[in-house]
Amino acid sequence: MKKIMAIIKPFKVDEVKEALAKININGMTISEVKGFGRQKGHKEVYRGAEYQTDFLPKVELEIAVEDERVEAVVETIVSTAKTGKIGDGKIFIQPLENAVRIRTGETGTQAL
Repeated sequence: MKKIMAIIKPFKVDEVKEALAKININGMTISEVKGFGRQKGHKEVYRGAEYQTDFLPKVELEIAVEDERVEAVVETIVSTAKTGKIGDGKIFIQPLENAVRIRTGETGTQAL
């Protein structure tokens, strides 16, 4: 099993969620996060004053999948979340040792 963590632009969440549902990924955790990479933030104007915003709003998706589904999930996220502009995000893939469904006690891939 693997845990896929994708950090994407907030306006792409619904589109990515729908694309993942089409490949039968129906469970994920979504968190609103802030961060920066090569973008280094951006300048905003508020009440006539300009100021630098270092941390930009992003959304973090966490998805646990079987090893054989990782490539399809990553390809779906990339093709759906990509705008071609700086700040599109990143995807991290980590090994997932185990999973337990609390309600039933199922473990491993059965818990997914």
